[in-house]
Amino acid sequence: MTDLIIAGATVVRPDLGEASKTDIAITEGKISSVGDGLAVQAPQSTQIFDAAGLIAFPGSVDAHTHMGIYNPLPVDARSESRAAAQGGTTTVLNYIRTGQYYLNKGGSYAEFFPEVLAQINGNSHVDYAFHLAPMQASHIDEIPMLALEYGVTSFKIFMFYGGHGLHGASDNQASFLMTPADERYDYAHFEFIMRKLAATRQDYPQLADAFSLSLHCETAEIMTAYTKLVENSNDLSGLAAYSASRPPHSEGLAVTIAAYLAHETGVVNVNLLHLSSAKAVDAALRMERCFENVDFRREVTIGHLLVDINTALDPWAKVNPPIRPRADVEALWGHVLAGELDWVVSDHACCRSEAKVSSENPTDIWLAKSGFGGTEYLLNGLYSEGSKRGLALADMARLLSWNPAQRYALNSKGTIGVGYDADIALLDPNVSHIVSAEDSESSQGYTPFEGQELSGKVRHVWLRGQRILRDGAVVGPPKGQYQKRPT
Repeated sequence: MTDLIIAGATVVRPDLGEASKTDIAITEGKISSVGDGLAVQAPQSTQIFDAAGLIAFPGSVDAHTHMGIYNPLPVDARSESRAAAQGGTTTVLNYIRTGQYYLNKGGSYAEFFPEVLAQINGNSHVDYAFHLAPMQASHIDEIPMLALEYGVTSFKIFMFYGGHGLHGASDNQASFLMTPADERYDYAHFEFIMRKLAATRQDYPQLADAFSLSLHCETAEIMTAYTKLVENSNDLSGLAAYSASRPPHSEGLAVTIAAYLAHETGVVNVNLLHLSSAKAVDAALRMERCFENVDFRREVTIGHLLVDINTALDPWAKVNPPIRPRADVEALWGHVLAGELDWVVSDHACCRSEAKVSSENPTDIWLAKSGFGGTEYLLNGLYSEGSKRGLALADMARLLSWNPAQRYALNSKGTIGVGYDADIALLDPNVSHIVSAEDSESSQGYTPFEGQELSGKVRHVWLRGQRILRDGAVVGPPKGQYQKRPT
């Protein structure tokens, strides 16, 4: 009863640490067999796809996206999930919160989150789940409800939001956060989130391994002070100025604070997001040695691995934390190759060209909005640059699929193995191409990676056994499904 056999590909199995030429059998959306000679033994009615010369990766689990941040969620989900499929991603984990951007409303998650699910339903070409951020005290009390009713088991803290705006220094946090006037988004709030997570983990031991807390680690006070210094000096401009205004030691200090709070409160699973600098990763590794009771995971973005302040499109590559100098890029790659970073993500936030920069001063880095898309380059970017540096295929698949799927309780995702969802991306290693925004399914209209030559290209993608990319083109209606975790 096998529906499809993908024959002759180099099949990458990150859980087994291997990549070998073999066949994959798919039945009713699941992988039913992996082995040699399956195509030869198959009944005549079985569809055979000849994948000779191609590499079969498990569909990427892009564990850090922001669909809906700058555009209406249903609209963003349509276009940006097409970009995800184009890049070999089959599951996205989307960060979302109350306040300005996203749905532009405050209030309880009991009212907010069902609206999120309704708006994205039927609009995504890839499977999806959500991380949520408790922005006010009442949200902390909703954590058990969100886990039990909706399968939301991962939560986020934006460490700089209490004193620094999304695009730079901000004096009006109340209108940005849309939280009660008598509440503060500060270290005490972060502590109480952690204590509730620790308590919820104990109350529901069946979900204990699924719960995790993610942190954007930058320090508002240091960034505000350095922003003034950089602006007043006029020595730097563009991406170099923005990097200096949010210095790496701001990341390192925030990592240290987050780690001690996790130790103090008994939070077990902590994810340190989009570490962008040598100092940030150094701090993260030091904290792991200090607090062995905390299970730290460390994330890096494909943007911070592919471009630096001199090679990225300026100011279109403005993002938080900033694109860094080349020395930091090389340091990040050193940690990737040493196995000290756990997954690679896009941090995809589609900010269209007409909204990204100031119409009056389009080159002014301070007036540009933060964030850019990149999920369509996730697998291809890591393969291209990783291959040059000796990164093994199985390690690429661990970073893109297995590790994030395991951490975020997507237990049917992450590898090409019997019983797992048939999420498969076929990459052709024998071609190269020049990155051009014109070729992207994203509605963004530009890319900081413009003009880069990438080796390899994603050709075909299946989501739960259904073709969503054929010869590089997205096919079919949106078939993505919500992943209530643990799956």
